[in-house]
Amino acid sequence: MKQGLAMLPASLRTSFLLLAGAGLIAASSAAGAATWVYVANADSQDISVMQLDRAAGALKPVASVPVGGTAMPMVVSRDKKFLYVALRSQPFRVVTFAIDGATGGLKKLGESTLADSMANIDLDATGKWLFGASYGGNKITVNSIGTDGVVGAVQQIVRTAPNAHAIHADASGKYVFATSLGGDNLSSWKFDPATGALSANEPALINVAPAKTGPRHFVWDKPQKYVYLLNELDGGVDVFSYDAGRGAMSHLQRSTVVPPGFAGKVWAADLQISPDGKFLYGSERTSSTLTTFKVDPATGRIAVVGQTPTEKTPRGFAVDSTGRFLIATGQDSHGVSLHAIDPATGLPGAGKSQPAGKNPNWVEIVDF
Repeated sequence: MKQGLAMLPASLRTSFLLLAGAGLIAASSAAGAATWVYVANADSQDISVMQLDRAAGALKPVASVPVGGTAMPMVVSRDKKFLYVALRSQPFRVVTFAIDGATGGLKKLGESTLADSMANIDLDATGKWLFGASYGGNKITVNSIGTDGVVGAVQQIVRTAPNAHAIHADASGKYVFATSLGGDNLSSWKFDPATGALSANEPALINVAPAKTGPRHFVWDKPQKYVYLLNELDGGVDVFSYDAGRGAMSHLQRSTVVPPGFAGKVWAADLQISPDGKFLYGSERTSSTLTTFKVDPATGRIAVVGQTPTEKTPRGFAVDSTGRFLIATGQDSHGVSLHAIDPATGLPGAGKSQPAGKNPNWVEIVDF
């Protein structure tokens, strides 16, 4: 190597060394990068911290962090500095943790009161406001977030149709939607990030048919052209076109996460889309399966690719940022499974299972 370099002209030797140095710096950065996985465990009242090793195709246990309550929905701040965990046992509150990107560690910064038991929490685009949807309380709420990242007081409480379940803002941050599982609709709201106030949009409701299907979780595709909605009670997946200018939806299609020949009571849970938007995934708890859909980017329509067995009673799951791995929780297995995803078909392979806490139900994946 040294002899070869010595034979090069001085200018080329300098260029080569500069490029090699850049390569070494890049390699060093890659070696220092890490992906942390946080799993909320309701009954053991803690957060399992794991590391996703993509090269080995493995989840590595790191720590268990107590939270002092029934840990369920979580959300990570956009700058990856904070993890927010909602506790569904009394007193209802949200815990703010600082994330250590180097170790995955969680440092508790504070606790704040929530207006009720929240089935879902999310953040607005500015990171200054925390939304909540209360299933038992039939309401959605807004809490402030301080400059230190800690959630503050409740700013607004809005009554909804029965069993509010999920609440999310679109990418613009101008519109917020919330599902009502008991009311068979999504409510539509305008949002003012300056004041943190929700006000009814027009139309105020997007009705879901047929009745008694139980709208639960929903996601947008990345371009914000389509919305995908999972219904808990019949396993239906509704596809809507999305008008980002008005915050309006129009129904396009209905499919299902129910496996062929399934005869039990449907209990659908979670819905996620791959980072490239090519595949949509839904979980069904009674059959303990994940259904994969292929997404047509031109029309937004979906087609079932197949089902994959996973942890028993898969409530929550997440797809990593590369689209190569899916991590599913098992409420009744008390474990998590890491599934490698076939890039051609989108199908998750057989899961590699390992213990989590008791009643794991929610997953957040954070890259550093």
